[in-house]
Amino acid sequence: MKTSKTWQQRIMEDMKLRDFRKRTQDAYFQAVRQFMDRVGKEPEAITDDDVRAYFLYLREERKLAPSTINVALHGIRFFFLHTLQRDWAIFDLLRCHRPRLLPVVLSRAEVRTLLTAVRHPVRRMLLVALYAFGFRITEGLSLETGDLDSDRLMVWARDAKGARDRCVPLPRPVLARLRRYWKTERPASPSKHLFVSDNTVGLIDASTVQKTFAAALKESGINKKATPHTLRHSYATHLLEAGVSLRTIQQLLGHTSLRTTEVYMHVTQASMEKLQEVLDALMADL
Repeated sequence: MKTSKTWQQRIMEDMKLRDFRKRTQDAYFQAVRQFMDRVGKEPEAITDDDVRAYFLYLREERKLAPSTINVALHGIRFFFLHTLQRDWAIFDLLRCHRPRLLPVVLSRAEVRTLLTAVRHPVRRMLLVALYAFGFRITEGLSLETGDLDSDRLMVWARDAKGARDRCVPLPRPVLARLRRYWKTERPASPSKHLFVSDNTVGLIDASTVQKTFAAALKESGINKKATPHTLRHSYATHLLEAGVSLRTIQQLLGHTSLRTTEVYMHVTQASMEKLQEVLDALMADL
């Protein structure tokens, strides 16, 4: 494939033509760059054996997580199929199955204990929003004043995963808390975003939120491998325990498949307690 453009320019153009989201572009580009650095050849000189050896290296030597290998696989496959226009059999052979793990869930009491341990007002309000709306961290960081419909008590997640908008209920106590936050705690800023950084110029960085969450988790003494995304899992689980239908929760979370939402059926405390009662009765006279 003869062209004066570098492979970096070509793959970026191809991803933009495909209308990939910025995070996907960054992840694919990083995966291809690491592959190219490892192989140390010009694109035209790379063979399918180089691809085979690289993925064996990721699995056997670096022992990367399946999710990380999958990102590399998708990025490198896109590069060869669409940018270099090489369709190799190796890409049909490569597979990396992710184990279907149950999500970590915080109890209602643990959520409140953890949020109390966050003293920075902006970060605390953001974490409250992630739990109250079942939002992903990127969705929370993107919230603007126009996304809140106080009359209808709804909140919009704009351009969420899958490039889809969705709306979720806005709890009245959280609306009152947000109004207090806007008036007394949010740094003065011309931005329409709810959660701005301390310098009032940009948004809070996701890594800052993650570090704040980790510190609060440690201070709270909660011995669970939780992250800010755990608040979304907890939101869904608590709704299911309260009797909200799985189909409704699917819509609130923005899942395209009900199978994705069904995982919460396995972690609800209420269902486990009911099962325990049934088993106790069944086994009483053994």
